[in-house]
Amino acid sequence: MSKIRAKISGIQGWVPPYILTNKELESMVETTDEWIMTRTGIRERHILKGAGLGTSDMGAEAVKGLLKKTGVKPEEIDLLICATVTPDMVFPATANIITDKAGLVNAFSFDINAACSGFLFTLITASKYIETGMYKKVIVVGADKMSAITDYTSRETCVLFGDGAGAVLLEPTTENVGIMDSIAGTDGSGRTYLHMKAGGSVKPPSHDTIEAREHFIYQEGQPVFKFAVTRMADVSAEIMERNNLTADDISYLVPHQANLRIIDATARRMGVGKEKVMINIDRYGNTTDATIPLCLWEWEDKLKKGDNIILAAFGGGFTWGSIWVKWAY
Repeated sequence: MSKIRAKISGIQGWVPPYILTNKELESMVETTDEWIMTRTGIRERHILKGAGLGTSDMGAEAVKGLLKKTGVKPEEIDLLICATVTPDMVFPATANIITDKAGLVNAFSFDINAACSGFLFTLITASKYIETGMYKKVIVVGADKMSAITDYTSRETCVLFGDGAGAVLLEPTTENVGIMDSIAGTDGSGRTYLHMKAGGSVKPPSHDTIEAREHFIYQEGQPVFKFAVTRMADVSAEIMERNNLTADDISYLVPHQANLRIIDATARRMGVGKEKVMINIDRYGNTTDATIPLCLWEWEDKLKKGDNIILAAFGGGFTWGSIWVKWAY
């Protein structure tokens, strides 16, 4: 019997229309376009505006676009998993809300939180439901409204993040395509350097936590940068080595879009030229769980069946991972 793999059979992205430029940020905090571009490679980012709008709204738009593009009916979807660090609310899961807004009446759903590695962790998890034969049509959503937890008085973090969503459809295949291999890792001691101080069970919201501005992203840049360069580069090289893949075999590296210098370091470690690296950080910033699917969405028309693609990410927690995908269409 042929091995069943999970293939990506469709991809769709969605970003809000409002664009926050570096020029506008210059009027908000002490920074310049040159300072931001030199350190991050980011020129602009999309921000979700409007009362009552959250991560689920972006995710639902991506899902509805995906269904329309692939010709799949909402009731055909068996499962939806959403990767996010900015859920609409503590509960229910944002995935539950997306299934309701997108009309997925027969799907069960849940969230995964692995910070910026969340989309990869979720893609790995979802693929197992396909590989075991349990489900035929599974949607993975990566969506974050990072503007909701970004402190726009801090020039260290407010320049980095944007809002957006991406969704992929997974289906079974017996061809030699799809999700071929994956590696994932975590190190909880890294929480010290990248986290949100308040809002959880350890430090519930209070007047004091709000006044201390503890409901925003807290990041110590140097330790995070050092870790990210090492882990994301190493895991990308590791998945190539254990599958006997060379740089010539790779069609594209799809890295998490956190910082241009980290992306460049990962490509160098893999021996992959810049022409093979998907980069859109300049226009979207770090959308956390949406960065990788947004890249795949933008490059979709350049991809060919059988292309070897390496997805790579790192995130707070710390988390990291890499997936080898053979493109299926």
